[in-house]
Amino acid sequence: MPISPDLAFILTLVLRMAVAAAFVVTASIITERSGPVIGALVATLPISAGPSYVFLALDHNAAFIAQAALVSLPINAATIFLALIYVLLAQRHGVLVSVTAAIVVWFGLGVLVQMTTWSLTVGIVANIVVCAICLPLAQRYRAVRMPPIARRWYDVPLRAALVAVLVATVVGMSSRVGPGISGTIALFPIVFTSLMLILHPRIGGPPTAAVIANGLWGLIGFGIALAVLHVAALQFGSAVALSLALATCVGWNLGLWGYGRGRRLAR
Repeated sequence: MPISPDLAFILTLVLRMAVAAAFVVTASIITERSGPVIGALVATLPISAGPSYVFLALDHNAAFIAQAALVSLPINAATIFLALIYVLLAQRHGVLVSVTAAIVVWFGLGVLVQMTTWSLTVGIVANIVVCAICLPLAQRYRAVRMPPIARRWYDVPLRAALVAVLVATVVGMSSRVGPGISGTIALFPIVFTSLMLILHPRIGGPPTAAVIANGLWGLIGFGIALAVLHVAALQFGSAVALSLALATCVGWNLGLWGYGRGRRLAR
């Protein structure tokens, strides 16, 4: 029995709200206890984009998924710029100014992405150029000691509610606009934005910026995963392509963790 479009939308929304809330709360708690590096590795897993692509794959063929991944590549570059803008502003400004400016930049770049025809090569080059610019600028802000935090009983429910509301807002916006803009909004960096809104008032701008700055390296892996998804969807179908893309993200982040751990042990 086919699912009605309204029911499918509600189920998608509830799932994305629950998954994103669970992972963001987990990432924020891990960050407070383990530091910005581990928190960033959790935050840069495909928490929000993953479910979006799964539901797209249920409704569309592999060619559609391949094209969506192609558009997502420059959107990933826009997310890297969002992270850099926040990292720089959070050193001296409050959460409202820092997050708002970062989001405005992201949407501005998203509009430019929609106005451009992208190929796989151009999308990869765009990510390489953006990483070459942003990673050195954010490097100095990666190492910050996490301040001690006294957790209150309502912290976890409040964080989950904040993320759920943000997810509902983004998904609701995407249902009211055209398919091109909808595809961009679907990749809105919900996890990064939620971490900014949750951690900045609690631990301050510089420690929160350290989490985001470390997350830039995880976004490299996400960009590679999108390229894998584009190529594999055309060759092997959506299910195999999504599995390979997820394995790429997880493998990249585990590699980052292993590399960092090895450097610490070598000191």
